[in-house]
This record gives sequence, C-alpha cells and structure tokens, in this order.
Amino acid sequence: MISDVRFTFLGTGTSAGVPAIGCDCAVCTSADPRDRRLRTSALLEFTDATGHPRAILIDAGPDLREQALRHGMKRLDAILFTHNHVDHTWGLDEVRRFNAIQDGPIDVYADAHTDAHLRRVYTHIFDRDRNVNDSFVATLIGHRVEPGRAFTVHGLRVMPVALLHGKLPVLGYRLEAEGRQGPSGPLALAYCTDVSAIPTESWAMLTGLETLVLDALRDRRHPTHLTLDQALGFAERIDAKRTYFVHMSHDLGHAETMARLEESGHAARAALAHDGLTLTSSA
Repeated sequence: MISDVRFTFLGTGTSAGVPAIGCDCAVCTSADPRDRRLRTSALLEFTDATGHPRAILIDAGPDLREQALRHGMKRLDAILFTHNHVDHTWGLDEVRRFNAIQDGPIDVYADAHTDAHLRRVYTHIFDRDRNVNDSFVATLIGHRVEPGRAFTVHGLRVMPVALLHGKLPVLGYRLEAEGRQGPSGPLALAYCTDVSAIPTESWAMLTGLETLVLDALRDRRHPTHLTLDQALGFAERIDAKRTYFVHMSHDLGHAETMARLEESGHAARAALAHDGLTLTSSA
C-alpha cells in the first residue's frame, strides 16, 4: 500500500510558456505569480509499501531543470511520457543528475511512436556506445506501453488512456494505488493534457476519479486542444470529484478566469491549476 501521496503541478503553460517571448498582453505582464506558467509537467511523489520514497514524473519538457530546482527534486524513479512534442520531451537530458544522485537507472514509459522519437533525438543516451567521448549522459530503461494495458510502478497502478491531440494519438494516464487500499489523497487521478477528443473506448477508463487533470488552452477554438468551455463539458461528463485545467495559453488570466468559473457555478468542482500547486490528502 502506498502512502503520503503528493501531486505537484510543475508547469501548467502551453508550448510557448507564459509569459510568451515578446508579448506585453495583460497576462504576460501580470504581477500574479499564478500567471507565470512553465511548460506543462507534473510530479507524483509517494512512499511505497517498503517505506521508500518514490517520485514519478509526467513528461520532461524544456523547463525541467528549473522545475526540479524550484521544487527541490532529489530523486526520480520513472517518467511517463504522454507524447513526443518538444514541450513534453526536450528536458530528458536533465535527468542524468538524478542518475548521479541515485546511482541507478531511471525507467521511462512511452508508446511506440514517442519511444521511437526519444531514441532518435536522444541517440547519445540510448546508443551511448556510439558517442565519440564517454560523456555524462542519462541512464534510462525504456518501456513501451499501450492504451488499455495497465502496469505497476512501485505499487502505483498506471493505466495508459488513448486520447487524441488533433490527428495525433497520445496518451493520458490513470494513476491509482494498487488495489485501491485506504485513502490515497488525490488518487485515483487521470492526467489528460494536450487533448482535443477522447475516443469512445477511453471514457470508461475515466470513471470514479478523485482528480481529473485536463487540457484547457483558451476560449477560442483550436484544432488540437480543448477550449475552456469544451474542457468544462468533458469535466462534467467524467464527473471527477475535482478537476484542474492545465496547458493554458496567455489568453486565460488566472484571476479573471477563476472569477468566470465562480460566476458560472463551476468553481466548486473545477479550477485552473497553477505552477507549484500541490495536491495531498488534505487538498
């Protein structure tokens, strides 16, 4: 049985981050720290059944170093990748520091498409024997996963969920304590970033949730992301106890958007996440 569950939003911004480079809009120049959004990523920490601390990262974007320093990360047991895009994968080289701290490899989980991307981009990691110099690179153990086929990581049951990011099939992840024994804080939790549609077969994997994390890019329609209104509709159908939106652009200011959710009656069960927000058993 796992315990002491903590889920931290390391980043909640879109691929450009917020503030966006060269932009002087109200959100990009806001003094509200909740409007400063690194690229979307999250960290799940818990104590496993043997009493050892564990840390599972969801996506490793280009802001990983800053996120790790900001939150005092000192270990990393596994990484779950949702898809292959730059804002979700281009921090993988940073995990070599955790190899050094822990003196051991890190497990990496991805679908076949993302796994092939990682091996192509990070040849120096996955085919290190070809490096000219035996330099300091990450040591990773790759695992290919498929939607609907659950696996276990240190007592955490992980179910990959098929989602659509425009035309691109991507993964969400349903995370829960193996066996669902006892209170587990924000678990069962489904993490569904970069979503524009949910395939019919995936809805059943999103029932009975304590926490839903869901894409909500902006108000205007987008071909590969949910709008805020669409995300609210999905949240109502999934009916988790609490929903948090991520991957927001600079079109959505935190305070203004939360005021709109309050006015519409949605704020009781749905909210914009923000960088650094941590969910625990008391959240």
